[in-house]
Amino acid sequence: MSNKRCHVLSHPLVNARLSQLRQTNTSSKDFREGIHDISLILGIEASRDLEEETFEGQTPVGPFTGTTIKPKVGLTPILRAGLGMTDALLSLFPTAAVYHLGLYREKVSLQPVEYYSKLPPVPPVDTCFILDPLVATGGTACAALAMIIDWGVPISRIKLLVVLGSEEGLNHVHAEYPELEIWVAAVDPKLTPEGLISPGLGDTGDRLFNTIRV
Repeated sequence: MSNKRCHVLSHPLVNARLSQLRQTNTSSKDFREGIHDISLILGIEASRDLEEETFEGQTPVGPFTGTTIKPKVGLTPILRAGLGMTDALLSLFPTAAVYHLGLYREKVSLQPVEYYSKLPPVPPVDTCFILDPLVATGGTACAALAMIIDWGVPISRIKLLVVLGSEEGLNHVHAEYPELEIWVAAVDPKLTPEGLISPGLGDTGDRLFNTIRV
């Protein structure tokens, strides 16, 4: 990935957690906890440039100048797998509004299909974090981005947080939205003919919610 707007985490804890998630025998409980942990680190890294504002306060010892996060942050998980990232981001931004987007990928065409959106008429947020654990072909992420931009949030105020992406998918998103800031825990090199990341994680939604068909 040569895109300067795409930040790939390089951290031993993330690598170890992701390796656990890859394994077929990882339980849904451990899978959910791993997605949560990686999402927390993604959220911390992606928020490092958020604008701060100061206030004057008092400790038990004396006065101090403190800071708060200035922009209103909104979280946009892509259903259903994006739900696995939401709690981690809410622990960082407990007052954030959460706007769910329902998108699925049609199995034959691999094109995204919208089935749910309840965005208010005017965005009441300054910054939007789109939460999508897997970016395979990039089609679903691009569809979500188009919805958020049409809603009225400029691309400069959107960040895409991803647990695992494919090179092809991330390049697709970058080609469509070159100004987008992307934070991804790791990148895999291949897609299968069915559009799955290889070696990947499998179906993240099924593994999160224990709905794997045997």
